[in-house]
Amino acid sequence: MEGFVIQASLYLAAAVLLVPLSARLGLGSVLGYLAAGIVIGPVLGLAGAETSDVQHFAEFGVVMMLFLIGLELDPRGLWEMRQRLIGLGGPQVVLTSLAIAAAVMALGLDWVTAITLGMILSLSSTAIVLQTLNEKDLLRNTGGRSVFAVLLTQDIAVVPILALIPLLAGLQGRAAPAADADAGHADHAAAHIQSLIESLPGWAGTLLTLAVVCLIVLGGHFLARPVFRFVHASRLPEMSTFISLLLVLGISVLMMLVGLSPALGTFLAGVVLANSEFRHQIEADVQPFKGILMGVFFMTVGARLDLGLLGAQPLQILGLTLGLIAIKGGLLFALGHAFGLRRGDRWLFALALAQAGEFAFLLVGFAEQQRVLTPALGQTTALVIGLSMLLTPALFLLHDRVAARAASGPDAGPPDEIDEQGAVIIAGIGRFGQVVNRLVRNSGLQTVVLDSDMGTIDLMRRFGVKGFFGDPTRPELLMAAGLAEARVLVVAVDSRSAANTIVRYARSVRPDIHIVARARDRVHVYELYQAGADDIVRETFDSSVRAGRYVLENSGFTEYEAAKLSQTYYKVDRAAMRDLAALWVPGQPVHLNEAYVERARQLDRDLETALIGELDEAKAHPPN
Repeated sequence: MEGFVIQASLYLAAAVLLVPLSARLGLGSVLGYLAAGIVIGPVLGLAGAETSDVQHFAEFGVVMMLFLIGLELDPRGLWEMRQRLIGLGGPQVVLTSLAIAAAVMALGLDWVTAITLGMILSLSSTAIVLQTLNEKDLLRNTGGRSVFAVLLTQDIAVVPILALIPLLAGLQGRAAPAADADAGHADHAAAHIQSLIESLPGWAGTLLTLAVVCLIVLGGHFLARPVFRFVHASRLPEMSTFISLLLVLGISVLMMLVGLSPALGTFLAGVVLANSEFRHQIEADVQPFKGILMGVFFMTVGARLDLGLLGAQPLQILGLTLGLIAIKGGLLFALGHAFGLRRGDRWLFALALAQAGEFAFLLVGFAEQQRVLTPALGQTTALVIGLSMLLTPALFLLHDRVAARAASGPDAGPPDEIDEQGAVIIAGIGRFGQVVNRLVRNSGLQTVVLDSDMGTIDLMRRFGVKGFFGDPTRPELLMAAGLAEARVLVVAVDSRSAANTIVRYARSVRPDIHIVARARDRVHVYELYQAGADDIVRETFDSSVRAGRYVLENSGFTEYEAAKLSQTYYKVDRAAMRDLAALWVPGQPVHLNEAYVERARQLDRDLETALIGELDEAKAHPPN
C-alpha cells in the first residue's frame, strides 16, 4: 500500500508540473505527459517495473476515449463515413505495411520480420491524434474526419494483425508454445471461458463473435434506456458513474473474450447511445476517468523508453524514426491527393498520421511472445515508436505553418474569376458570415462573398448562394469584388491575423468605406480598432448579453427591468472598449499594463453605478 501511494504521488506530481507547462508553450497536453514519464523513468529512475502493470490498466483510457468519440457520432454520420473507412483507411494500412516491409527488408531483415514490422508500424496513435485534433478543433473539417476514419480503420485492423502474427511465426517455425506455464495471470474463471471459446470450431466462433456484436447493438438500443432510468430513479449520483463505468468495462470484457478489440466494441456502443437522452450524463461520468487514464498511459510510455539505447545509437535510432515518418507521411499525402483532399487537408492528413501508435506497443510485445521479433529488435522498435509519438506535436506545429502557406500560395488552386460586384463585400462565410449574408441578401442588398475554403463555397452553392473561392487577404481579389465602389466591408474570417490584414488594407485604399469586423476577444478588438474597423463585434458578446438577460428575468427582475439593464450594459461596455483601446499597448499583456488595469477597474465601478441607476429608474417609472 505504501509503495502504491508513493508511486501514485510521483505520477501525479510529474503530471501537475509538466503538463500545464507544455500546454502553456502550445505543445499540447500529450507531449507533457510523455515528458513527465521520461523524467520519472529514464531520467530520474523513480519509476520501475510497475510501469508495465500501470500501462495495462491505463490502456482503458484509449477504450474510454473511443467510447466518447462514438457518443459524438450518430449512425447516420458513421454511414456517411463508409467511403473513407473502406476506401481510404484500408489502402492506408495495406500500402503502408508493404512500404515499411520493403524498407525493413532493404536493411537486411527477413520477410517475416519485415511484414510483421510493416503491419505494426502502419498504425498511428489514436490517442495522441484525436486528442490533439479535439484541442485544435480540427476534427470537424474534411481533413480531420478523414484522419478519424483512418484511425478507426486501423483500430479494426488490429484484430487481423493479431491473427496474422502467429501465422507468420508458424510459417518460419518460430511460433511460441501454445500453452505457457507462466501465462496464467488472468483469473481462472476468465481463463476457463477463453479456453472454451478457443476450443470452438471456426463457424461457432464466428457466430459467437457476431452474437456479441449484436448483443452490444441491441442491448444499447433496447436495454440501456430502462437500466439508466432505473439507476437514476435511485437518486444516488454515484450510481450514475457506476453504471457508466460498468457499461464501458463490461463491453470491453465481452469483446476481449471473443478476440476482438475492446476499443472497437465501446466505440460501437457509443454510436448506438449517441441519440440517447442519457448521452450527456454518460459523457460527464466517463470523461474524468478517460482523461486521467489517458494521461497515465502516456506517462508509462515515456517511462518505459530506453534512452540508453538512444544514447548508444543516436544516429541510427533518429534515422529510423525520421525514415518511418517520411514513409508514412509520403504515402498518406499521395493517398489524400488520390482521394481528392484539398492541399491543406492533405497536409493535415499526412502529418497527423505519420507517427506510430499506442497499439503498436501491444503488438510488439505480442510479436516478441510469438518469437517473430527478438527482444533486442523489440526494444529498438518500441523506442522508434515512442520517439515518433513524441514528435507528433512538432508535426502538428509543422502542419499549422505549411497549411497556412498552402492556403495562400499558388498551390492552393486558382481563385475564382469574380464577375459580380455589390454594395456589401463579405470576407469569410463561416457560421458568423452566413448569418450576416442571409440577413443582408434577403433584405434586398447585393453581396459578394469571398472565402478561402472551397468546401464551404461548394456547400453554399448547393443551397443556391453564390460565393467566390479565393484568399480575401489578397488585394487584387478584394478589388475585383468591388472594394473601390462597395459601401460596407464585412470581415468575418477565422484567422485574426488575416482579419487585421484585410481591415488594414481596406482602410488604406478606401478611407470612407464602413468596415464591420468580427473579433475573437478583447485584445482582437483593440487590434481591429487600430487597424481601422468601424464596428467591431465580439463573436460571443451579443449572445452572452442575451443569456445574462434571461438570467435576470428568471432571478426576480421583470422583463422590462432585465431589458433596460442589458441595454445599459451593452452601451457602457462598448464605450469602455473604445476607452481601453486607447490605452492598449501591442505585444504587452493587458494585466501588465498598469494604466490599462487602473482604467478597467474604474470603468467597472462606473458600470456598476450605471446599472444601479438604470434599475432605480426602471422601478420608479415602469411601463404602462
